[in-house]
Amino acid sequence: MFTACVFVFCRFKLLGQGPKLAHWLCHTEARRRATVCTLHSQTPRRWRRQGLPFTETHYQTQIQRKVGTRQFSQSWFLEARSTAGSKRTGLVSPLFLSAERHLGRTAILDRFGQFTYDDILHLGTRLSKDLLDLCGSSSDNVELARVGYLCENDVSYVVTQFAVWMANGVGVPLCKSHPASELEYFIQDSGCSALVASQCFADKLSPLAQQLNTPLRVIDDSELTCNYEVNEWFVADKATSPKRSGKAKKTRPKRWYDLHQFNNGFKNDPALIIYTSGTTGRPKGVVLTHGNLCAMMSNMTTAWAWSAADVILHVLPLHHVHGVVNALMTPLQVGATCLMLPMFDPHKVWSCLVNPMSQTNRVRVNLFMAVPTIYAKLIQHYEEHLHRGRGSRLAGEYIRSVCMTRIRLMVSGSAALPQPVMEKWESITGHCLLERYGMTEIGMALTNPLSGPRIPGTVGKPFPSVEVCIAKPNVYSKNGYDGIAHGNAHRTTVEKGQEEESGELLVKGPSVFQEYWNRPKATEEAFTPDGWFKTGDTVTVNSDGFYKIIGRTSVDVIKSGGYKISALDIERHLLTHPAISDCAVVGLPDITWGQRVAAVVVVKHGGELSLGELKTWALNVIPPYQIPTELRCLPEMPRNAMGKVNKKELVANVFPEYLKGR
Repeated sequence: MFTACVFVFCRFKLLGQGPKLAHWLCHTEARRRATVCTLHSQTPRRWRRQGLPFTETHYQTQIQRKVGTRQFSQSWFLEARSTAGSKRTGLVSPLFLSAERHLGRTAILDRFGQFTYDDILHLGTRLSKDLLDLCGSSSDNVELARVGYLCENDVSYVVTQFAVWMANGVGVPLCKSHPASELEYFIQDSGCSALVASQCFADKLSPLAQQLNTPLRVIDDSELTCNYEVNEWFVADKATSPKRSGKAKKTRPKRWYDLHQFNNGFKNDPALIIYTSGTTGRPKGVVLTHGNLCAMMSNMTTAWAWSAADVILHVLPLHHVHGVVNALMTPLQVGATCLMLPMFDPHKVWSCLVNPMSQTNRVRVNLFMAVPTIYAKLIQHYEEHLHRGRGSRLAGEYIRSVCMTRIRLMVSGSAALPQPVMEKWESITGHCLLERYGMTEIGMALTNPLSGPRIPGTVGKPFPSVEVCIAKPNVYSKNGYDGIAHGNAHRTTVEKGQEEESGELLVKGPSVFQEYWNRPKATEEAFTPDGWFKTGDTVTVNSDGFYKIIGRTSVDVIKSGGYKISALDIERHLLTHPAISDCAVVGLPDITWGQRVAAVVVVKHGGELSLGELKTWALNVIPPYQIPTELRCLPEMPRNAMGKVNKKELVANVFPEYLKGR
């Protein structure tokens, strides 16, 4: 390292921008690295125009001219080149550091009141110090220890999530509707070093904490307040105005995560372990890095035009990607506001969507995301309470007018959206629901357009950074499959002669998860030899590049008499029956046909429906080979917190006679 300052003035054409005066201060490692970042991120037009290969030798030659041969070494060059690459693609920032960009803005509105981003950073900092003690850390971070948390749908969840990351922990969100045995499985499987619970869930988590000998921190409701003297995130500064908050940010003491972010260390660091729904087997812990989360949020911000002016109504469970990343983290990433309800209540949701701002803490909701089950329940509430009796026509017109003028986007996901629900919702609110497709392992992969036609039954095109492939298995192929279609956000190319074919959806991109926690074999099996993630969903693509989900390959594709039948398609048709309010279609083993189509339905108002009546009605609606040959009626469809049906369990519970001897 040189102690003298070296100033080199040069004229060098970069990207054809003409002569530039370059000032190279090379007496420190950082300055020399900055030199390489500048050179590596730009390609000289002269070399491109002459068709010369732009190799490392060119970089090395130019760097030696700028910084001198004595200061140049191959190992340093490679290290600096890596840094330059991260500069080009952007550093990955954990969500709590991104919150610094939105000081003074309202982040959360909930049952406790209004919280700014400053308040959440303060509360998160305080809790992170307690986590260090709980995990027995003698340093300033817990070195990626897992922390499980069971929090209400309010600011306590956000504060806990921020605190875990401030302490360099890995978050394990738990589901409040799960029984103790399931919670115990998640805590033990992830190896949690500490637990955090909202006051309302202390009684539920305390026995488990004692049983597993895991320290528990209970967040008392009285702690969730904006009344404090000093914001512990900053240095002796209580300001929340944008001007003074900016000064506070500059004087904030540097902590371990500032250097870690500068080195792009968060990119591959685990951030969350989110457990799968378990619809096809025992739930697995999906390890999502900060880099994965940033890619997911960036995709949704771009595709759905998120901005700081948005206000989203949040009613989703906070243990799945839909509720955690889509509806909470993404708005916080851009500086938007989340109005959080502790649980789904159709009356309160309608009030928040259409009532004056005075009833929603003086904010106007303009975004809503939910699962199909929630939309179905909102439709039911509308028909039973809001659109009955005298004045129903005027009430309906008012609701439609308010939704069309105030709300810019309504999204459905986590389960297939039945077409009758989509059409009814549009008739009530004027909004054609935007259906998208995603998984815990990959975040969001496909989306219908924000502006443009949304085709019922399809889930649109890939998100900006997502690549997809439709594949058919082929044991003789190098990678075990033949690709029949490849696509990205711009175009999809289908192999000639394969236009009408279906296959398994494969996904690549920066949002794809790192691994299944402590399951190396399952992780290996989840990917093809050339790095594509196997979703397990069968899809097709139309001539416009819109993808359609046929269903889970294992349970939603029924093979009967030589036909490949989509259970989801049959379900869409059955839901148009005037007596059916909910249904699930499954395949049952059959010695003659391979599988036979069976339907489990919920009849409206507790009525009855016979198989004969269903077959007679279906003759004019469904192809003969798709008509169910078995029928069971249930008072209610068993669904999990995200509205999904575990069809393997459904078959075992409703059709046990078909599983005997298997």
